[in-house]
Amino acid sequence: MSDIFFELKQVQELLKIEQEEDRQQYKIKSMKSTIAERKAMGFCWYPVNIVKEELGFGNKVVLELERTKDRDQLHLFQTGKAASLFSNNGERQSLNGVIIGLRRNKVLLATNKEDLPDWIDNGRLGIDLTFDEMSYREMEIAMKKVLDAYKTRLAELRDVLLSIREPEFTDDKIEENPNLNASQNEAVQKIHQAKDVAIIHGPPGTGKTTTLVQSILHTLQTQKRLLVTAPSNTAVDLLTEKLANEGVNVIRIGNPSRVSDVLLEHTLDAQIMSHRSFKNLKEYRKTAEEYKRMAFQFKRKFGHEERVQRQLYKIESKRLLDEADRVEEYITEDLLNHVQVITCTLVGSANKAIRHLQYDTVFIDEAAQALEPACWIPISRANRVVLAGDHFQLPPTVKSFEAEKGGLSKTLFEKCIERQPEVAVMLKTQYRMHQNIMEFSNQQFYKGELMAHESVSNSDLHQFDSHFAPDLAVEFIDTAGCGYNEVETPESQSSANPDEAALLINHLNYILRDYTPASDETEPLRIGVIAPYRAQINYLQDLVEHSPELHELKQQRLLTVGTVDSFQGQERDIIYISMTRSNDKGEIGFLSDIRRMNVAMTRAKKKLVIVGDSATLSLHPFYSDFLQYVERINSYKSAWEIAECMP
Repeated sequence: MSDIFFELKQVQELLKIEQEEDRQQYKIKSMKSTIAERKAMGFCWYPVNIVKEELGFGNKVVLELERTKDRDQLHLFQTGKAASLFSNNGERQSLNGVIIGLRRNKVLLATNKEDLPDWIDNGRLGIDLTFDEMSYREMEIAMKKVLDAYKTRLAELRDVLLSIREPEFTDDKIEENPNLNASQNEAVQKIHQAKDVAIIHGPPGTGKTTTLVQSILHTLQTQKRLLVTAPSNTAVDLLTEKLANEGVNVIRIGNPSRVSDVLLEHTLDAQIMSHRSFKNLKEYRKTAEEYKRMAFQFKRKFGHEERVQRQLYKIESKRLLDEADRVEEYITEDLLNHVQVITCTLVGSANKAIRHLQYDTVFIDEAAQALEPACWIPISRANRVVLAGDHFQLPPTVKSFEAEKGGLSKTLFEKCIERQPEVAVMLKTQYRMHQNIMEFSNQQFYKGELMAHESVSNSDLHQFDSHFAPDLAVEFIDTAGCGYNEVETPESQSSANPDEAALLINHLNYILRDYTPASDETEPLRIGVIAPYRAQINYLQDLVEHSPELHELKQQRLLTVGTVDSFQGQERDIIYISMTRSNDKGEIGFLSDIRRMNVAMTRAKKKLVIVGDSATLSLHPFYSDFLQYVERINSYKSAWEIAECMP
């Protein structure tokens, strides 16, 4: 038992190291930068105008801000992130808040003040992202709860998840769902029987989300209120939509990352506005605003009588706002008492509206991408836990090298599935990719247990459109001996390989030469180009811009160029991967993170083309095995023969 307490305390310490590293990186990137530099990094909008001002929960001011310049500039703003409104009037004054809404060039900022400061009217305004202390604070609170838990349900779940206690299961059998395959039904059965913990292990394309949704629907037959959560807003949004479409009474806590009528309808704010008592709440707030406006009309003529009258107006305004808060609290409690499923991010499960609630079962999707301390936040409110994910895909992002080396990137999902394998069911039928695209990852990561469903097993480009020549679903184009050497860009300390990028783009143009998307095509061909290095992506994007056909596909959002991380959870009909590294020392940098390569390879449905230098790659056992695999299925081609085929 003392071993797991040592382990948890170590995670706690690693989290502090990560927090400090995150803070320092933020300071370097943001605090020491000019406004122009912060804008370029995506941390700042400047200038902005206040479009609307209203009162939110707790009488705090909510501002709608609109940026008036550089409206197409990319940014890192997201709902849920901490931000600060500032005035560029010579003095650095700011008003802190949280982003609760985002619409193109408008942002909704919930401030922590009941009144706006006077400096708002002086100088030009801007909004900065600030360091997110709140997420770390909630993770720290959760870790302390887990460490202190004694003879409670949390203590029991902790001991099962970290393998001090054996998990328990019932013998209860359920009827199979005809819409699910054998392993998916097995996963739903395992979740039904689990008293403590169950895991859905979902390799790429195996229908993890479908299985998770069906498990939630089944669980709702016997349990009253569930929490469905994930580390990313995108995953939470997807589950919210799917559950809502199944007719589940679901409330989304926090703000969705994308605009959708279904999502917006199920946010807590929208549900409050639809409640029968909302008209009372609205009336209290409207009247309070009128009293507040009257209180501040005495700014110029201000004698004793005016001071007394102003005070009376302010007292009445505050009384009405307090009454409005009580009505809002009543509405919120009423909604939460009758809801079936609450959805939110891991940190969002500590939201003040729901932090007091307990759940019959907590479902955590993308658990293999979540930091362990973040997972304990919802688990501390659970009677039972279901984790879903794949620990052979991307791990969580850890910014501190020391924290990562210490093991912070090792997830609770990974610990549990390794120590308590009996709680997990792996989904074994994949519906995404041609069997040749699947098979290498299958052997390397999934013990050869995956099977390609008959609908995709031989589905290649020729089958999709006869204009494509019958060809291989997998190709490795070897640049060894071509002199395509990598270069390092000093300003970004990133690797690039211009010649390899040019070969890749030429080859892509070549295979698309006879393909023209039909106007009546319901599902046009979608293409992804992946590179592990930002500098190489820049080269590839530049080449796409100078290729009229590819540029047009990009404009139509049918062609995407990006990092492996940007393709996580996605799929494309054609995937090209530029390996980039080519040097005499055999150095491959973070290509040695083979889980990242597993993600890259398994995004492809019909065609996977990998361009790289076998002499550099083959020194790593994973890539050596890959080279043997492509030789075995006759998918190896040298860049020389490719160049001869292309005009």
